[in-house]
Amino acid sequence: MTQGTTSIDSVLLRRALGRFTTGVTVITTVGPEGAPAGCTASAFSALSLDPPLVLVCMGKQRRMHDTLSSAPGYAVNILASHQSFLATKFARPAADRFAGVSCSPGRHGIPLISGVLAHLQCDRHSQLDGGDHSIVLGHVRDIHLGEGKPLLYSEGTFFSLPDEDWERSQTSARHEWLLSAPW
Repeated sequence: MTQGTTSIDSVLLRRALGRFTTGVTVITTVGPEGAPAGCTASAFSALSLDPPLVLVCMGKQRRMHDTLSSAPGYAVNILASHQSFLATKFARPAADRFAGVSCSPGRHGIPLISGVLAHLQCDRHSQLDGGDHSIVLGHVRDIHLGEGKPLLYSEGTFFSLPDEDWERSQTSARHEWLLSAPW
């Protein structure tokens, strides 16, 4: 196989990747003139604890790509279970995705969406090529934690855990496993 060609069926690949359940974020930033910009992204991940780095993958064909690529930073707004309307709003084309959305200004004037589970305010660290996407690394500079359950996404559907399952996971899960893992 040569670079740029593939024998993998892209529809099958999308279906397989869609089975990986993720949380849902809205990535916000500001354009060159200070105008707010944002889009829904599930391709978000932690990268490093020291230094504190996260990454978001952005399709090169998306309008947000060029804005994010030149912005001083971005905010990761981790959506709560009751915020699927925001995920939909920021996923669709609109003249003003922020209309009617309660926000406050964060680092670099970047909008922080109210009521989310967490804000991670990042300075843009670097950008890597990822095929038809760019991988934008952010250096986390400030964190705010909210309350609630996460909004989840799998196979094209938003959902959340029932209250009793979420409460059980919070009381009986071994939360230290990731930090103490020997790998």
